[in-house]
Amino acid sequence: MEEKVLQVLKKHQLRVTSIRKDLLGLFMGAEVALSNQDIEEKMPDIDRVTLYRTLKSFQEKGIIHKALDGTSIPKYASCPPECTVHSHHDEHIHFHCADCSNTFCVDEIKVPEINMPSGFRANQVNVVVEGICENCG
Repeated sequence: MEEKVLQVLKKHQLRVTSIRKDLLGLFMGAEVALSNQDIEEKMPDIDRVTLYRTLKSFQEKGIIHKALDGTSIPKYASCPPECTVHSHHDEHIHFHCADCSNTFCVDEIKVPEINMPSGFRANQVNVVVEGICENCG
């Protein structure tokens, strides 16, 4: 796993630090989207300012994306390997479990193309499906 983490940081031209390695390893091993609180529980010694800066940097570089799930809690998940600073390829749905509150990326289901009316321009489209996940069902 560590070699893969180093490859991703190098690919995205990020300096290798212990915080970046640990945080990226956490995302790569996660099966669900992670909130700031989830990250702080798993990395209790991380400074909040450093966490926010690292999350922002990872987002800008195309390493992670926001997994919007209809709640007010921001969550983040790993991007597919083809994402870059100039092009995110995370046009998939997110599934939010009403029972355990976990949010999952469902990469197999792509967000359909949305044709906006004349005069409107969409910057981002998010699709959230809420229900019960396989672990809770």
